[in-house]
Parts: sequence; C-alpha cells; structure tokens
Amino acid sequence: MRETQAVLFDLDGTLLDTSHDMGSALNRLLVEHGRQPLPFAQIRSKVSHGANALVKLGFNLHPEDPRFEPLRNGFLRYYEQDLCSHTCLFDGMNKVLGYLEAYDLPWGVVTNKPAYLTEPLLQQLGLLTRAACVVSGDTLSTRKPCPEPLLYGCRLAGGEPAASLFIGDAERDIRAGRDAGMTTLIATFGYLAGDDQPEAWGADGMVDQPEDILGWIWTNE
Repeated sequence: MRETQAVLFDLDGTLLDTSHDMGSALNRLLVEHGRQPLPFAQIRSKVSHGANALVKLGFNLHPEDPRFEPLRNGFLRYYEQDLCSHTCLFDGMNKVLGYLEAYDLPWGVVTNKPAYLTEPLLQQLGLLTRAACVVSGDTLSTRKPCPEPLLYGCRLAGGEPAASLFIGDAERDIRAGRDAGMTTLIATFGYLAGDDQPEAWGADGMVDQPEDILGWIWTNE
C-alpha cells in the first residue's frame, strides 16, 4: 500500500460551496442594470467557471464586447463585499480535512480565483492557516488548465505529484492534474452542468460525496 503524500482541492464547487454568494452578486448586478434576477439553479452550474462565465450568463455578452469588462468589475465588487454570507464547506468535507490532519497528510487549494478573493474567503472560514498551500489564479503567470499551479502546490505541500491527489469539478481541473502527473478525481457533487461529460475527461475516478475521497488516500502500488 502507498500513502498519498498530499491532497489538493479546487476551491469553488469542490472544497467550498460558494454558489449562493456568487449567485447573489450576479443577481445584484442584474437588478442594478434593470434586469430580472436569474434562478439559482441556472446560475449554479456556471460558478466554477468564474466571473467571466457568470457575466456572460447574465448579460449574454462575450468578453470582447466593450460593455463586458465594466460589468465584470461590478460583479467582482459585489462579490468582494459579501464573500461569505452563505459559503461553507460541502457537507462531509470537514470530516475529510479532519482525517487528513489527523494523519498529518498535508492538504491545500489550487484555484483560478484571484488571491484577493481566495485568501480572505479562506480566512473567514478558518481554513487559511490549516492549508499547507494556497495557489490562486494569479499566484503564478499561468493557471489551470496549465499544470504549473498544481506542481507548485505539490512543492509547497511537500508531496511528489505522482503520489498526490487532486480533486476538481471542471474539465480544466482534470486536465491540469493529469498533465502534472497527479491522481485526479472529479467532484460530481460540485457544479457540473447538464451538458458536461465528465466520463470523457480522463480522470482516475469520480466522487459523489466528499467522504468518498477517503477511499483514495491509500492506494495499491
């Protein structure tokens, strides 16, 4: 049996359920611009893809449109003002983190979310000092699906990539993890959209609830 040396998580839709606070920021922006709020179920599947995807959903604009960037800035302003009203660990995730910590297995976060949002959010939830690494979308010059943020996270956490685990809920997560040489798991409890095909992403496995991750901590050589 081989022990996993480090466990890294995507943030939105994997470690944390941020959908209500991000959805609230989008709906506040829509109301500001005289539009009707969107149903939460419609917003949820786009949350993992960040501000650009949410603004595109709400206003049917592409990033090249000159109206897009001011709207994106408005969304980020609303979100920064109210990062953590409803955000929480997914049910069962605290048990997973507690298990890792009990066995001195380092865990960390690798996200495309910028550091000015990532770190205060983790701080408010009491997770920042528990994490062995926090790699945000602007920590390096590249971000997922490039593997460099994951390789950097492994170095910070003290795990060899080939003996480390990465869990995410988007195709770019799995691509980054595979290219980094890590074992990859899809968090199906996250923000997958109806037209996603996770079985085609090439992950090593899927987990339907956070506790399922524990079955991957010890692996056969």
